[in-house]
Amino acid sequence: MAIRFKILGSSSSGNCGLLQTDDCRVLIDAGFSARRIGEMLEACGESIDAIDAVFITHEHSDHIAGLRGLSRQKKLKVFTNRFTAEAVQSRLKSRLDWRIFDTGARFTFRDLEIDTFSLPHDAHDPVGFVFSTGGHDLFHPPTSIGWVLDLGYVPEMVRERIRQVDILVMEANHDRELLRNHTKRPWSLKQRISGRHGHLSNEAASELIENTPEARWRQVYLAHLSSDCNTVEHVEQTFARSLDRSLPHQLSIVAPGAGTPFYEAP
Repeated sequence: MAIRFKILGSSSSGNCGLLQTDDCRVLIDAGFSARRIGEMLEACGESIDAIDAVFITHEHSDHIAGLRGLSRQKKLKVFTNRFTAEAVQSRLKSRLDWRIFDTGARFTFRDLEIDTFSLPHDAHDPVGFVFSTGGHDLFHPPTSIGWVLDLGYVPEMVRERIRQVDILVMEANHDRELLRNHTKRPWSLKQRISGRHGHLSNEAASELIENTPEARWRQVYLAHLSSDCNTVEHVEQTFARSLDRSLPHQLSIVAPGAGTPFYEAP
């Protein structure tokens, strides 16, 4: 087994992924309560007690809600940068086992290599991740996953970092018209969401998928859909051209709050 991966759940209300290799089990973000994460893991035959580490992108609640409960898992290591750790720890009574990295750093955890890079979002120091493993022999070819949620636009640096991953998790947060016409959101919030440090629209996500040259993606997940300002149908309409033609990769839309089956790389 090189990589076994699934999105436990993803939307504006919570985001969490599970990544397994031969030597570790880790969560990517923890945006649900620890109890809910435990239930999600049990539903797919896993246990919260078997999780070795959590990798946190930034301090917004839909990415860290489970850390308070997860702090009871004494062996659990929590990887993030200093500014995010300080923002999160200030809300907690128990101290987490922080493993601090500098944004832009590349480091290893067991048989994973982790590449980090900055994202344009309105948090203290938000990051994207590329997780890689394998490649040491013919029986374990290299496999990599890009996790890029919560960004207002796609800088060329980010496009370059994710171009060569095998599995890409990318946000398609909102439909521009649904956001514009939403009656319960103030104009200031709409501006924040649609701004350069907010979230990607369906159109912006489509531009990335359509116009990234020589991408080697095998599987692309469109995730972090807003339950108020997006639907699977709106994403399908925006991505109709991509969905209708033959692509070198599989394109999957993650419904708000839903998860995905396991993706198993060779």
